[in-house]
Amino acid sequence: MPENFWDVVVVGAGAAGLLAAIRSAERGRRTLLLEKNRKAGVKILMSGGTRCNLTHATDNRGIVEAFGPPGRFLHSPLAALGVAETIALFEAEGVPTKVEETGKVFPVSNRAADVLAALLRRLARSGASLALDEPVLDMQPSPAGFTLTTPHRTISSARVIWTTGGQSYPGCGTTGDGYRILGKLGHRMVEPRPALTPITTAAPWVAELRGVSLQAAAVRVYDGQTCLASRSGGLLFAHFGLSGPAVLDVSRAVSRHPHPQSLVLEIDLLPGQ
Repeated sequence: MPENFWDVVVVGAGAAGLLAAIRSAERGRRTLLLEKNRKAGVKILMSGGTRCNLTHATDNRGIVEAFGPPGRFLHSPLAALGVAETIALFEAEGVPTKVEETGKVFPVSNRAADVLAALLRRLARSGASLALDEPVLDMQPSPAGFTLTTPHRTISSARVIWTTGGQSYPGCGTTGDGYRILGKLGHRMVEPRPALTPITTAAPWVAELRGVSLQAAAVRVYDGQTCLASRSGGLLFAHFGLSGPAVLDVSRAVSRHPHPQSLVLEIDLLPGQ
């Protein structure tokens, strides 16, 4: 077998890519994991305020329901690696976990670096190869599967798994590379929209409160009399609008609405009272 031929190439060494490469190699496939950044898991280190929330303390159905109507696609992957299995995976790698009042599951250490280190340890044990600072510039079908072009070489693979993420944070590498290359190959692309993002508002009183944060507030998004989303949790007033976990959780209802400026955002500063 030629040295540049792999059974599986995984593109993107974030959480999904690391786990995909680990599983592929553990199943005996010659696996190469390509990452365009100089280190793997950049976004893992940023997630959860650098604490990395691993999952949520609910059953698999709760994860699907929280994702909203498109969440149906999660049934199959969650059947293979559910909430309990995810927690067990990290605890087996020496990362004890805890459940916070919000239901989010964090490492006891509150260190995203511990989560990344655990994945990298298991990747090393799996036998998969990790190539850093090597972006994929192009991919084309070939008789053996696919041919990938990077700045350093041409790679052949029977299977390719794309885990490059969306366009949520270009600074950490999620610049939409997968959309461009896979779209060129004929895949239908659903136009990406922001999710888990702050919400902007022109209301002047919001900017006057910039820097003020609340540990527990209820946030609701209304379209007329219909409540589109509701969450309770932390809230932060900023110069541009609102941020914090509760706001991020309802932001999808705003971003996917055809006329977001017609919506009403209600903030309950004393929920339950």
